[in-house]
Amino acid sequence: AMAAAPRWRERLFALYFISHIPITALIDLQPLLPAGIPPQALTDLLQQYATSFRDPMMLQPPEWFKAFIYCEAFLQLPFFPIAAYAFLKGGCRWIRTPAIIYSTHVATTLFAILAHILFHDFSKSEHVGPQTLRERLVLLSIYLPYLLIPLLILFTMLCNPHYKHVEKRKRK
Repeated sequence: AMAAAPRWRERLFALYFISHIPITALIDLQPLLPAGIPPQALTDLLQQYATSFRDPMMLQPPEWFKAFIYCEAFLQLPFFPIAAYAFLKGGCRWIRTPAIIYSTHVATTLFAILAHILFHDFSKSEHVGPQTLRERLVLLSIYLPYLLIPLLILFTMLCNPHYKHVEKRKRK
């Protein structure tokens, strides 16, 4: 018997990828754009977020963080609608390899970001960063879903019988 696709997880993944499109396009890519290009409302939104959650990386990204934003723009963003389609439709085995590549890549970038949030000395940053452990954990919680959901995607693609056993082509 063929294993059924894990429907609740696929719906969660679809929601994750759909919601990621406006977040990436409107907020995350701002640090790459010259000043004056994003509409004022979006600049204000980013400023408000960065101040409330003490996230100086989004206002003045270190070079390594900027490199991750370029990855998000050119590797991840084109993938979001494709992944959203596959997981909304459900049971699409062809998404397995791209989803493994995506989730491994993103989880790796998130480990670097989370380590930076937890251990970096932000006292010298131009924009206000997290100082107390509580502030570090609050900022961490904003980034955490972008580690946990890709890990769940990876686990599902590797371990769920529906995705694990990719149909072998019959030899003539």
